[in-house]
Amino acid sequence: MSKIKSINPWTSELLGEYDLLKQEQIDAKVAGSASAFESWKKVPLAERASLMKKAAEVLRKNQEDYARLISAEMGKVIRESRSEVEKCAWACDYYAENAETFLAPETINLPDGKKAKLLHQPLGTILAVMPWNFPFWQVFRFAAPTLMAGNVGVLKHASNVPQCALAIESIFAEAGFPKGVFQTFLIDSKATLALLDNDEIKAVSLTGSEKAGAAVAAAAGKNIKKSLLELGGSDPFIVLADADIAKAAETAVKGRMVNFGQSCIAAKRFIIEEEVFEPFMEAFTEKINLLQMADPLDESADFACMARPDLAEELYAQVTKSVDLGATVLLGGQKPKKGSAQFSPTVLTDIPEESPAFKEELFGPVALVFKVKTTEEAIRLANATEFGLGGSLWTSDLEKGEKLAAQIDSGAVFLNAMVASQPALPFGGIKKSGFGRELGRNGILEFVNTKTVYLG
Repeated sequence: MSKIKSINPWTSELLGEYDLLKQEQIDAKVAGSASAFESWKKVPLAERASLMKKAAEVLRKNQEDYARLISAEMGKVIRESRSEVEKCAWACDYYAENAETFLAPETINLPDGKKAKLLHQPLGTILAVMPWNFPFWQVFRFAAPTLMAGNVGVLKHASNVPQCALAIESIFAEAGFPKGVFQTFLIDSKATLALLDNDEIKAVSLTGSEKAGAAVAAAAGKNIKKSLLELGGSDPFIVLADADIAKAAETAVKGRMVNFGQSCIAAKRFIIEEEVFEPFMEAFTEKINLLQMADPLDESADFACMARPDLAEELYAQVTKSVDLGATVLLGGQKPKKGSAQFSPTVLTDIPEESPAFKEELFGPVALVFKVKTTEEAIRLANATEFGLGGSLWTSDLEKGEKLAAQIDSGAVFLNAMVASQPALPFGGIKKSGFGRELGRNGILEFVNTKTVYLG
């Protein structure tokens, strides 16, 4: 592959073609990053914060243009694209306002009366390998804390969103960040792994598939470099008998269908106590049937299409194999047209343990529904997965809910709410959902040297 193509998944229109960087260009850009770091790490936090605030202003000023770009490149409906841009501005503001507190030296009083301090110092050039599903948000939740900590960033974005990748670089440039502090690299996966052999790349953050995460973590490990992985998820959405069924069902539809189901933290496995199974399912399927498919730029669109035709084909193959093994289709299940990224929202039940629907992440608008007899069975089923990113639990008894939340193997549990990321909350998973944390104070401390200074 010598070029990267930007293709509208709704229309199949070729939006643009971009040359991959040659090795000498990559080397020059990495050297530029390293040079920029030497200056950037000395810039006072107040000045960094001012620039990050300006990045937020650029995002808001051009919100409509960026939203339309997101929708054109990966098929997100325009209302969600606008929200994504605003969320990026929120992250910029959040770290501009809180980085100084998060990075402040910490004093430790020792038992012998002596003292020590912890300093949080930047590492250098951090590589970000980012996915297409939230093409702006995934990058900004990396970039805002990383740059505010005094690091510099290089972005290897997903190959189907090159225009988004270049637009993000231009946002930091327009905001006034010095040259080289944030750069987009249009490169392939082979060149990405080779970057980790470069001594100037100090660490890597990847959001993506388990396969990509394993490859990047292995390359980082070989070079004794830190990696942060945010990978797949198969998030449980547990509805207990005492829950508000109407609100749970409404949120369940949003949790499964946001971004057309193409989200690592989308609700994927709906685990319902049998006492309320029928009313929940009636409300759930009714609300899915009311959703409208349209062009992603149509203001009335609830959903449009998946990000690429091959992703629709892969998802359908998972559904088909699961049905062949005994799963029941309650809704949807139609085969996508050849070469089309469109997909019918689908609901499966009676799901066998050996099926892809039980064992794998289904990255798209397919809901997996399970009926359980007891709360204990619900928790066992919630944990019966290789993933552990998020979970949603619905009950009117918050004390009980908190106790059950502690038993769910995941990076986050939301009680009576949809799992969602936001700047103030640490975000990440366990098991095959990855390791490390983005966002919150934890996120800015991932890529710093926490240095102990003993005061003798």
